[in-house]
Amino acid sequence: MTKFDEHYMQEAIKEAVRAFDADEVPVGAVVVHKGRIIGKAHNQIRLLKDPTAHAEMIALTQAAAHLGNERLLDTTVYVTIEPCAMCGGGMILGRVKRLVFGAADLKTGAFGSALNLNKLNLNHKIAVTKGILKDDCAVLLKEFFSIKRRRTVFLR
Repeated sequence: MTKFDEHYMQEAIKEAVRAFDADEVPVGAVVVHKGRIIGKAHNQIRLLKDPTAHAEMIALTQAAAHLGNERLLDTTVYVTIEPCAMCGGGMILGRVKRLVFGAADLKTGAFGSALNLNKLNLNHKIAVTKGILKDDCAVLLKEFFSIKRRRTVFLR
């Protein structure tokens, strides 16, 4: 953990709130390079009608555009929930140095929960820090799905 981890996770949480307000699953991500945010996004799956429009994927695309390179060397990705295999694969292909996430994702998390991409025989490993502001990250998700469940019961 670095002294900046909570600061950048707060920025990811701000993105997750934007997703929540847009009725998207509240996940936010930021990509940091040399102390600067070079990519930030929230889930936009419903808005873009795109199953790959996860916060991490959009933020990685922004970061690559900023650097003018598909290699995201010396970057750290901060995300409010443990990335899925798709997003983790994007980070591995981009050669992200470090991943910091808040809440674990027991169903689809790809860095220790459902599976661990770092344990596969791939040509790049990502340093992982787990649990930064995990309660703050998890509360958004819990509230979002609680509202969804209440709507479903109400509509029956």
